[in-house]
Amino acid sequence: MASDERHRTGGEPPEELTEEQAGRMLAAANEVIRAGEEARGLRAELIKLLTGLGWTQERIARLADMSQPAVSRHVVKFHADGPRPAVDLSLDQNDAPWLEGRLWALAETIAHTLNGTALCTRYTDALARGRKRFTPRNVDELRRLVEEDLRLHRAELPGGCQDVYDRIGRALDVPPKEAATPAAPPSVRRALAHRIQRDRFEGAARSPREGAGQ
Repeated sequence: MASDERHRTGGEPPEELTEEQAGRMLAAANEVIRAGEEARGLRAELIKLLTGLGWTQERIARLADMSQPAVSRHVVKFHADGPRPAVDLSLDQNDAPWLEGRLWALAETIAHTLNGTALCTRYTDALARGRKRFTPRNVDELRRLVEEDLRLHRAELPGGCQDVYDRIGRALDVPPKEAATPAAPPSVRRALAHRIQRDRFEGAARSPREGAGQ
């Protein structure tokens, strides 16, 4: 029987797919699906946020590369949920998702500056692609990598990186005793802080007088 199999295939009989191999493929597929679901959820929340800020459906649809009817469905849900408190966009806020977003932006800035050779590069890529989540353990690991990159490459990095990390680290180590309820879900606050901090670094690079963060 084995010789017949080799004759038909022109070589060795095919190996069986192991349970471990199948598990890895399914886990990889699940990561892609989960990342897509989380991205869609974040986009929906951002549409609600922009609607609350008074942006028109046409403007949101253009920026999100969506049809206006698709945006309209999100807007209907926004109005059904009732009004939300105004979102604070100041950089110096101390809830965990906001600080995680700033840390993520700092790590990305380090990775970009060092042309992908930073220790934190793979971690930031995994976060961006949804392969890792912002769990306490993952945040601690990202902090460790950022600290090491700052120690090894401080002279090569933009001014203010160490100061920004120190502020983020202190706030993460000593969370506020009575934290106010944020006006947006954690994923949205993380994304906002990430974008604002990245823009602050980029602005500081263009104009040295502009600081990278408070």
